[in-house]
Amino acid sequence: MPRRSAALDRATPGAIAVAALRILDEEGPGALSFRALAERLDVSHATVQRRCADLAGLLDLCTEHLAAQLPDVPAGTGWAEATELRFTALYRLLTAHPGLLVLRGGRPWLGRQLLARLVEPALADSVAAGMTPAEAMTAYRRMYLLTLGSAAFVDHRDPAGATAASRAALAALDPERFPVLSGGLADVLPPLTDHEVYYGALRQLIEANRPAA
Repeated sequence: MPRRSAALDRATPGAIAVAALRILDEEGPGALSFRALAERLDVSHATVQRRCADLAGLLDLCTEHLAAQLPDVPAGTGWAEATELRFTALYRLLTAHPGLLVLRGGRPWLGRQLLARLVEPALADSVAAGMTPAEAMTAYRRMYLLTLGSAAFVDHRDPAGATAASRAALAALDPERFPVLSGGLADVLPPLTDHEVYYGALRQLIEANRPAA
């Protein structure tokens, strides 16, 4: 019987995902590499590469690890409540790991965990509530794009830094060309990092897409 590699035992997909997310959260997207992961896990560069092949595979491991944390919505939960629970949970996961969003960019997220814990149940609930599959997918996509864009727009782990950077950029504008932006900083800046902007927009989308009785 072939002996299992101790290095592969340490470099499980879950361990790789956790270590990669820690690097992203602590040091930023520029610090993530197979070599950095190998050092964290005390394995060789080749061992990490055997598990995920390339950067795309590594990012897929990370997103699948996060998707596994999405909630199971109890059967019988109303469509609007279930939809809000699912997408707010996704939003919280994404805003907790901005470095992952930077590296993933526009790559589709089609892992089994996300499909099983978010996409399929969301679509199934919508169809059961009276939507056609096309209507269900359209509603899902609207809410997914809102969630992804809201999470990626600003680093919500550092709201003070995001506000300071925006303040500096807006303060440098010509007041004659940008009277609202330059003259209303006290009113313009707070919504940039206010999570309630997302939650309110999500509820509006849910209401606009609510299936007919």
